[in-house]
Amino acid sequence: MTGAPRLLDLRGEVKPDLTLAVEHLQAGGLLAYPTETVYGLGGPCTPEAVDAVRRLKGRAEGKPLLALVPSADGASGLVWTDEARELAGLFWPGSVTLVLDDPQGTFPAGVRSARGTVGVRVSPHPLVAALLAGYGRPLTSTSLNAPGEAPVSSGGEARELLGRLGADGVLLLDVGTLPESAPSTVVDCSGPTPVVLREGAIPTDRLRCVIPEIHGTRID
Repeated sequence: MTGAPRLLDLRGEVKPDLTLAVEHLQAGGLLAYPTETVYGLGGPCTPEAVDAVRRLKGRAEGKPLLALVPSADGASGLVWTDEARELAGLFWPGSVTLVLDDPQGTFPAGVRSARGTVGVRVSPHPLVAALLAGYGRPLTSTSLNAPGEAPVSSGGEARELLGRLGADGVLLLDVGTLPESAPSTVVDCSGPTPVVLREGAIPTDRLRCVIPEIHGTRID
């Protein structure tokens, strides 16, 4: 399957015009966009858009998509423990993903896991912040890569990969090559004690300076 993605070239733009990207999201379309780590793939938090991301990437059903929000208020329907609020207050915007309970089904299946949790983050990348401000709703996110391949970190790699995947309906926001970065640290705050599911850019020891009782469990 082949197909060229749509392209919004933002290389060198200090204050990029994201009107086209916001309209694309409002119409239910998918985006490939830069984050603070690698290029991501996502779209609206709707069942249709979530299914489209999964099909395009070949993502297993047991791996829910992340939700990017403009602030903690953007995830107000989730259950915020005291520890989650403290971590968000100190590390957001930043490379910490918090896993929170979603008992009311605020997010659709595929973002909401089988056990009823959702991973959320406020990205420090200025383009993501501007995109969310313009769109006004959460945006799904997963790393842009084919199964078994590393995520892409440049616009050129993103174009090549999207072409291979047949992503002719995806709008690529190309800002060039991203600086090398570790993935986000994932902390499950859905239980009585927070658990580090993946150690990334923020070390567990730094988290323990805030919450000494946090459990550290590294998974790949």
